[in-house]
Amino acid sequence: MIWKTKITELTKIKYPLIMGAFGGWGKSKFASIFSNAGGLGIIAALNFPDFEDFREDLKSMKQLTNKPFGVNLSLPHSKLGSSSKKTRSKEDYLQYVKIALEEGVNIFTTSGYKAAFIGQRIHESEGIWIHKCVLMKHALSAGMEGADAVSVVGLEGTGFKHPLTNTTLVNITMGKKLLSIPIIAAGGIGDGRGFLSTLFMGAEATCLGTALMTTLECPAPLKVKMKWINQNIFSEDFYTKIYHYNTKNFMAPSTAIGHVSEMLPLKEVIENLMGEAENILKSWGFVSDIFNTRHI
Repeated sequence: MIWKTKITELTKIKYPLIMGAFGGWGKSKFASIFSNAGGLGIIAALNFPDFEDFREDLKSMKQLTNKPFGVNLSLPHSKLGSSSKKTRSKEDYLQYVKIALEEGVNIFTTSGYKAAFIGQRIHESEGIWIHKCVLMKHALSAGMEGADAVSVVGLEGTGFKHPLTNTTLVNITMGKKLLSIPIIAAGGIGDGRGFLSTLFMGAEATCLGTALMTTLECPAPLKVKMKWINQNIFSEDFYTKIYHYNTKNFMAPSTAIGHVSEMLPLKEVIENLMGEAENILKSWGFVSDIFNTRHI
């Protein structure tokens, strides 16, 4: 089946699937597998404190895949200070952008506090700027600042939680009403049914994070992967960790881990997810070989 959405058209990817920006893991070796599987692989620039190491990884990515990929720039949830060994300045972020543009990258994702200065520089070079946020007011702000699309993370996701974070269901259905730019759904999505539901809710793509963390190629230790696979997402401890306000990022899977029962190659995970979604559509009587969100 051919999948057509505003995001596949914008980024030229086969499937409307975006790789999460992984701290530590979001490098060419892992991201290229996601791109080769049909989604948009993401290299997290801040995984490379040294700018030239970042450039070399971009060159490596172009050797490993000829498919579209993007670069992520995660900003702190506060104002940027002057450059130091512990903090990065606006000039540092713009240097990452400069290097990526020089290496032919034209798709960028950002997250955190006030990324418009990065988006402006990307647009000056006719690149694509996608901003990730957790609140609808931030998504609306990003749209007004010129973002080409927004990724909105629901409460079911993992990591940083704003005290006013809403669920994926609320974010996407309300976002469809309030936003004029394409939405990427994120937070707790781990199978074909969940992916398909985000499209019917109004998203133009889905961001996968936890669904990739137990793949064979993920750099996480085997012992940790097995712990995640055996995670009871209905336990009180897990509930507290995921659904309660947390100002710090933490290494834990989202509720999507409930859909994982074994370690598989990343490509197989993607194929299974998309195949399940296609089979569900067929069971509903969908007979076209093209799925186009413009018709929803």
